[in-house]
Amino acid sequence: MFAKRLKQLRKERKLTMQEVADFVGVAKSTYAGYESGYRQPTLESIHTLARKLRTSSDYLLGLTDYPEPPEELNHNAKEYLNYKQLHWDGVPLEKEDLDLIRILLERVIRDRNLPKDH
Repeated sequence: MFAKRLKQLRKERKLTMQEVADFVGVAKSTYAGYESGYRQPTLESIHTLARKLRTSSDYLLGLTDYPEPPEELNHNAKEYLNYKQLHWDGVPLEKEDLDLIRILLERVIRDRNLPKDH
């Protein structure tokens, strides 16, 4: 998965193997080995690759399916609940679960805005 995502993102970003290899500080042949799966980069190199490709190390390693780097993720809970493949500690959340969460959050916000009786 790592090699496939690495190659896919490099092409989407319209970068050459040489450009990415230079950024990481490895030979082009070493970088080509990363894309073919023949070689494995160090953790530090994975982090550097993620920066160059404007993604996260987690995405490159297959730990998330979202290629956007964390700082670009939407922090609006209402919109976040529309993302596919949300889970709670590994248990997938179904549409009905998300609808219930949405209703609960709407009520929390509505109740917060009600005048307080003293």
